[in-house]
Amino acid sequence: MRKQKGFSLIELLIVVAIILIIAAIAIPNLLRARMSANESSAAAGVRTIATAQVTYNTTYQNGYADTLVKLGTPAAGCTTPDASTGACLIDNVLTAATTTTTPKSGYVFGVSFGSSADKNTFVAGAFPAKFNSTGLRSFCTTEDNVVHQNSASQTAIPSATDCISATWPALNN
Repeated sequence: MRKQKGFSLIELLIVVAIILIIAAIAIPNLLRARMSANESSAAAGVRTIATAQVTYNTTYQNGYADTLVKLGTPAAGCTTPDASTGACLIDNVLTAATTTTTPKSGYVFGVSFGSSADKNTFVAGAFPAKFNSTGLRSFCTTEDNVVHQNSASQTAIPSATDCISATWPALNN
């Protein structure tokens, strides 16, 4: 009788089952870690926008910018910063992350005046491109540069009044 070498079908099935069990435990943790990283990136992006707004206001003495394009880098590059076409204060990726089709780290960003035409106030914010998939919290800030958060599903940047309301508590970090 010859001795056979190799693994039996049962042994291979046991190994595959063990790998599947480990994957079932690891994948949800990986997804939560990715969402947490996206949220950290969004909060940092909102802080970057707020800092760029202060720089823009100080440099051009014309109030805050009402679009990310005015704060951003033009597609042709940053040869001469300009208050109307691009002040070169934030990068192209953040400038372009204004729709759910072009998010930055799973988040959509935006900026507007704090009230209808008051150039001396602004609100900047970010919300998940796909709620519960790319992130669970939205972020906003005003000219005070305090980042606020909200865990409700958002599809737009909040108003300045909403951003500083009790439903948007300050981020504790």
